[in-house]
Formats: sequence, C-alpha cells, structure tokens
Amino acid sequence: MTHQLAEKLIIWYKKHMRPLPWRVTSDPYKIWLSEIILQQTRVKQGLPYFERFIEKYPDVQALAAAPVDEVLRLWQGLGYYSRARNLHACAQMIVAEYDGKFPEDYKGLQKLTGVGKYTAAAIASFAFHKPVPVVDGNVFRVLSRLFEMEQDIANTKNFQTFFEASASLLPEKESDLYNQAMMELGATTCTPSKPACLVCPIEAFCGAKEKGTQEKYPVKLKKVKVRNRFFYYLVIEYQGQLYLKERGPKDIWQGLFDFPLHESKNSLSEEEIMEQIEDWTHLKKDSFEIEDISAPIKHILTHQRIEARFIHLNIHQEWEAEADHGPLSAYSLEEIESLPKPVLVNNYLSEKFN
Repeated sequence: MTHQLAEKLIIWYKKHMRPLPWRVTSDPYKIWLSEIILQQTRVKQGLPYFERFIEKYPDVQALAAAPVDEVLRLWQGLGYYSRARNLHACAQMIVAEYDGKFPEDYKGLQKLTGVGKYTAAAIASFAFHKPVPVVDGNVFRVLSRLFEMEQDIANTKNFQTFFEASASLLPEKESDLYNQAMMELGATTCTPSKPACLVCPIEAFCGAKEKGTQEKYPVKLKKVKVRNRFFYYLVIEYQGQLYLKERGPKDIWQGLFDFPLHESKNSLSEEEIMEQIEDWTHLKKDSFEIEDISAPIKHILTHQRIEARFIHLNIHQEWEAEADHGPLSAYSLEEIESLPKPVLVNNYLSEKFN
C-alpha cells in the first residue's frame, strides 16, 4: 500500500499542483516566510503578502535589519500579529546566532523563535529534502479519512500519532513531493465538506470513502469559546492631527497603533455614548465638538467578536489625556499612514479621512 499510495499521489501532484512561488525554490528563507504567512491564512490572501515581503526583504538579513514597526505595517491585514513579531525576532536570531543560515535538521529548526514542529518539518523537507513528514491541518484531514482515525485533532497530544501515520507512508525518494502532495490534496480535493472523492488519486486506499463516512472525519472535539467585546474609540482631532497610542501586551494587536479606547461590557446607544464622552475624555462640553459617531462596526476574530464605534471629536486646545488612556501622541495623517494599525482602525481612517 505504502509504495503505491505515495507513487499515485506524487504523479497526481506533478500534474495538478498549483504554481506557487515557494514551490519552485529550495531557499529556506522563502519557504519559512511562506509557511509563517500561511498559518491561519488562505493561499489566495497570503500570496500578495509573500510577494510584498520578498520585494521589501529579499533575504533574512534584510528582514532582520528592518524596524519591527515597518514589519508590522507590511503585515497589516493578515491578523495574528504575534506571527509578524516572531518572524522578525527569528530573522534576527538567524543572523545573530546562525550566521544568517537556517539549521538544516528538524530538531535544530525547532529551536528558532516561532518555529514549531510543523514549520520545522516543512523547512527541513522542502528546503533540505530531509525525510520528515509534514503534518498541517490539510494532512490531518487526509490521514484521518484514509486510516479512519478517531483521535481528536484539536488535542495536541495526538499530533505524534498523526505524525507517525504520515511517516509510515513516506517514500524513500521524493519525500518532499509526497509532503507537498498530501497538503495539496487536502487543500483542493479532500476538503472539509463535500470532498471530491471521484477525482482523488488515492480514493482506493481510503477507509472513510469505502464506508461513506468522510464527513465524520477529522474528529475535532474542542470548541472555541468566543468572547464578545464592545469598543468605543475616541478619535480626538486637534489642528489636523489625531491622537493614537501603541497597544501593549496581553491583548490583541500588541504593538499596533489605535485610538484611545473605552471598552464597555455591553453595547451602548448613541445617547448613552454622548452622555459619557466627558467622563471618557475628561474634556468639558465647551472644549470640543462632536463631528460624528459611527454606526456599529462588526469585526470578527477567531476567539472574539468585536463591535466598535468611532467617536470623532474636534477639540479647541491641545489634549492632555488622563493616564487611563496610556501614552498618547498626536500624528498627522501622513505619519499615521506609516504606522502599523489593526485593520478595523485602518479601514475607518481610509473611509473617514481619505
């Protein structure tokens, strides 16, 4: 089974693979960059970011030398910004501790900042042709259907079981193509719903296909708890400048810039917002004018649902914000353009001030 399955899969892949730039190179920098970008991100969305990063930072030395704010700004819109911070820290680590060269082995790669088992395996396999299985979400799905695996893929304790299952199929030659083929099969054919079994190159080997239980797999028991949050941004304008702050640690969007914020436990009406503006800003009524209050804007993250409203105020003198808003600075619109910002804030600025 092993030899035939791998052979059929590789033949299929060579014929049907999508022509993606990180597949036509063995440069570990480009492969690493693509894998970090594609975590939690679809290929269609991630491809333009990959191209922009390669254009801006053609090698790991260029990325390591860049200011972190610049990296975050280029990452803007991809979400999960800890990936961008780890990307930058890893580049600096490779330059400082590894003389600008990636480790070539699976275990050595895992010592790099932000590089886990999956990413380490991908670099080892695709850049250095090491015979190590690469198991991502797509491969979890293919393996679970192929072998009718009942293990919960959301439980990290089960990773090794899937890793070993994929290793049992790994061919001696072209193991990198086998890994790519497994990932491609899951992405394009063995999809979460309505898998295209009739055109699958290995459907004859699939236990779930034989029993018609494809929709049962993979088993994923862990449910994500979603938190509802209500943001009220104070867009304070004075002489054409706006006040922004850098977000601190222990919350979403660390290191990005947004407006001073009041967070409420529940959604507020426009009347309730107007009643509380003085308390939120510590400004007297005669010292500002309300330009407008935006309609509620929904912003969905993996574990959070945010409802945001922007309260745009024009103030008559320089704002001396209280400490509860954190360290603030006034920026021109041109300066704000170069700051890394959450998509929610960037979209508001684009619509309101452009």
